[in-house]
Amino acid sequence: MTARFDCPLIEVSGTPHERGLQYGQQARERIHRGVAIYTARAASQDLTWPTVRSMVREFLPTIEAFDGAYIDEMKGIAVGAELEFEQIALLNARTELLKLASRPDLRAKLQEALAPDACTGVIVLPGAAREGRLLHAQNWDWRAECAETAVVLRIRREDGPDILSFTEAGGLARSGLNAAGIAITANYLESDRDYQQLGVPLALIRRKVLQQEHLALAMQAVYATPKSASNNMMVSHRDGIAIDFECAPNETFQVHADRDLIVHANHWQSPVALAKLRDTGIQSTPDSLYRDMRVRSLLARKHGTLGLDDVKAALFDDFETPWAVCRPPRPAILNTDDLTATVAMVAMDPGAGIMDVAMLPALNRKFTRFSLEQQT
Repeated sequence: MTARFDCPLIEVSGTPHERGLQYGQQARERIHRGVAIYTARAASQDLTWPTVRSMVREFLPTIEAFDGAYIDEMKGIAVGAELEFEQIALLNARTELLKLASRPDLRAKLQEALAPDACTGVIVLPGAAREGRLLHAQNWDWRAECAETAVVLRIRREDGPDILSFTEAGGLARSGLNAAGIAITANYLESDRDYQQLGVPLALIRRKVLQQEHLALAMQAVYATPKSASNNMMVSHRDGIAIDFECAPNETFQVHADRDLIVHANHWQSPVALAKLRDTGIQSTPDSLYRDMRVRSLLARKHGTLGLDDVKAALFDDFETPWAVCRPPRPAILNTDDLTATVAMVAMDPGAGIMDVAMLPALNRKFTRFSLEQQT
């Protein structure tokens, strides 16, 4: 692959449809690239576009019930990017395509086509921080070629706090923060409860979190929304509150800070969760078992003096590379024809409203700083 280290800022405003139209026009090239990646993966498993389109449509009533404005926004993106609406919906529900319980034959094919979305997330509470400021960061491990589709989306809103989100182009949100001081990251989990119900796509739950003025409602969106599959979502507030939510499709478990730190990779940590379900993801993410240990150990050494630079340093850890916290491009476990990598490192200071992003950080240590106010 050809390394690509840029990550453009896309700014939108207005009604949901207007925001989508602006988004599609500004990020057209990257959106087309993302659609090509996922439709090619489906085609490699003998899934035609008409078949995938029909699968995507199964989610539309669920999305409409969750927030109909997301349909309007995705339709706007499709018009702006000159694509079908279903192609944009695919970008926002790619994970959930694995969970279509009504079509187990297709689900098995798609499970082969999409590798696990592994990540390592970190929250430093004010008591451990040099300046007494909460810090929130993540390494996003995914398909290496998706470095070519990443954008930072800045949403100017009249009906709630402004949003800054790192996401795949065409996606409504991934990780990010808002003007109310709320931040979210998320990482892959898997359990024996997955694939048994049709839930709200995870990207839309993350967007719902970032739309909230109040932390309680942000946490409610994570805790109470039915999901198709397991996922770990870390929610924080600039004033020093943070909870890690380990989500099964129909139940949510909490992981709280230990010595002012929360670190999570891709295996279940909650003793309650482990007593009630089976972790089925370690086969595809075995390095998860020590990635969180490595990051926690590196951060704990500087407890009380941690800054954003220290968080970045911990997330650059290359112990056992290429099976490391910061992963260079390497073949995936489930499909060795694919290259997986730490696609991006995202480090946020929610109190300052800033987000630093380094693309393919195992190959590139240059960060671009994005702000709710302006790019610097």
